[in-house]
Amino acid sequence: MLQISPAPFRSILVIQTKFIGDIVLASTLARNLQLEFPGARIVFLCEAHFESFVVAHGIASEVVTFRRSRMRGTALERGKELYAMVRALRDFRFDLTIDLTDSKTSRVISGFVNAKTRVGYNPPERPLKLLERQPANVFAKPFGFGGQHFVYRYLSPIEALGLDLRVTVPSIQPLPFETLKALALLGKHGLNPHGFVAVHAGASFKGRQWQPERFAEAIDEIATGTGLGFVLVGGPEEQGTAARIIARTVTPVVDLVGTLSLNTLLAVLKQARLFLGNESGPMHMAAAAGIPVVGLFGLTNPSRWGPLGVPSIALRPPMPCDCVAKGLCRRTDPRKACCVWRLKVRPVVEAAREILARTEMKRERAV
Repeated sequence: MLQISPAPFRSILVIQTKFIGDIVLASTLARNLQLEFPGARIVFLCEAHFESFVVAHGIASEVVTFRRSRMRGTALERGKELYAMVRALRDFRFDLTIDLTDSKTSRVISGFVNAKTRVGYNPPERPLKLLERQPANVFAKPFGFGGQHFVYRYLSPIEALGLDLRVTVPSIQPLPFETLKALALLGKHGLNPHGFVAVHAGASFKGRQWQPERFAEAIDEIATGTGLGFVLVGGPEEQGTAARIIARTVTPVVDLVGTLSLNTLLAVLKQARLFLGNESGPMHMAAAAGIPVVGLFGLTNPSRWGPLGVPSIALRPPMPCDCVAKGLCRRTDPRKACCVWRLKVRPVVEAAREILARTEMKRERAV
């Protein structure tokens, strides 16, 4: 294994090509690097639509982007995208790369960039195939510092580099002008700051989405006695789900699904009294902004992927799951398992009321 030089790194590449929730968790790695190496040029490699969020919130000083659609396209499209990506990265002359993605493609990228110090995982998430080379010369444990939450996978390179761990919980605050934009938007709909519940009913796979009719029932029950408003958030692909919820609720619901950038979404979440939603990127964004969370989980264990650093309740049906979606579920793959569908409305409503009561007492003591 490479003996790490005590000299500070000045140009650092973090290969993080996944989703917004991963970006939020990986921000803890970036913050530790910033504290350890002030003034270092920290660059994230990630999907193009994360660029503004990553740079604007200081997670990285710069971003090199790629288009996932191209990487999933024809061999020619993948080749062109990979070539452009590597060419842009090599111009930085990195002295440290950290491969968080831990995939065949990310290992190829790390090898081509060829920094003096290259951190990868040992063992890798997926075993190396025949003739595949591991370019890393510093090896991180699958989970560092004895942690079990996935954030410790992203912090493991800190341990592998022999650095002190200073930050373990994501904290990402909205930009001032985005806060003004969010307040104006909420005011337009008659909502007061901290006077509403932000609801995210989407997820990257249908099996991770609690049923829209149950969200609608939960919204109506939580509204009773709390006087809180409700705002639906999510991406454009989730507009159909939002329409199904609104069609079933008696409570007026503000629909912002598909209308917000990631930067504005963070600002809206920051103004919420509570976040209620599926295991998803917006759940991690809400927690990073400091908002209490009720998170809905299926096959994924909340101890591994739950919200961090805020009052929260993570709900999960009893396991092992009695499959409710035979033919759709992939029971060994948490991303493609429908166990969350077994969650009933009553526990979700009770969890929301408990978090609201618990955090209200803290707000009163603060006043």
